[in-house]
Amino acid sequence: MREEFRADLTEVSRLLVTMAEAVRAAMRKATTALLTADLSAAEMVITSDAEVDQIYGQVEAKVADMLARQAPVASDLRTVITALHVSADLERMGDLAEHVAKTAQRRHPSPAVPAELRAVFQQMAEVADHMAEKITTVLGNPDADLAAELEKDDDTMDDLERDLFKVLLDDDWPYGAETAIDGALLGRFYERYADHAVNAGEQIVYMVTGEPTADPV
Repeated sequence: MREEFRADLTEVSRLLVTMAEAVRAAMRKATTALLTADLSAAEMVITSDAEVDQIYGQVEAKVADMLARQAPVASDLRTVITALHVSADLERMGDLAEHVAKTAQRRHPSPAVPAELRAVFQQMAEVADHMAEKITTVLGNPDADLAAELEKDDDTMDDLERDLFKVLLDDDWPYGAETAIDGALLGRFYERYADHAVNAGEQIVYMVTGEPTADPV
């Protein structure tokens, strides 16, 4: 039974790494669609979100089976519950990448963001990618210190969102309300993507240390 449980944990870990890689690739591709009006890239992100949802379902089913059959306790229970929470955050990160892609799709053939916003969205995308890379790393090799770094990365994302709003709310903004609303929503998508990465990181810290984490952001 113990060997079977370990094999199940290994499979869950593999699924989570696959999810993390997928949502990282999705946001990178969504950003390309956003900044270059690449309709093909946007459609690929939208289509691939179903694959992330499918893996999420596999993790849920596997965790439920492990809880029912193995009744894990202590650190084993923490590991199983962490997998459930992390998979939920990764699924939401995939949804947010899809939201970015759908904005690019809706505005095609025009770019979804004007030139004045391109730099800040490129920076937000780089922070998001860096955070997704860390999540992928700590899921493959749990590291509480590396996972805890995500909180500081999120501070950078928050600063960029504030910079974005300064541009959107400037009296000289020339593009009208619709483009401003799109910009605000897009900023929110990247910011929430980072928040879910933080949540996942906090779950990893809890799994490794057994110390309770802060409330989800």
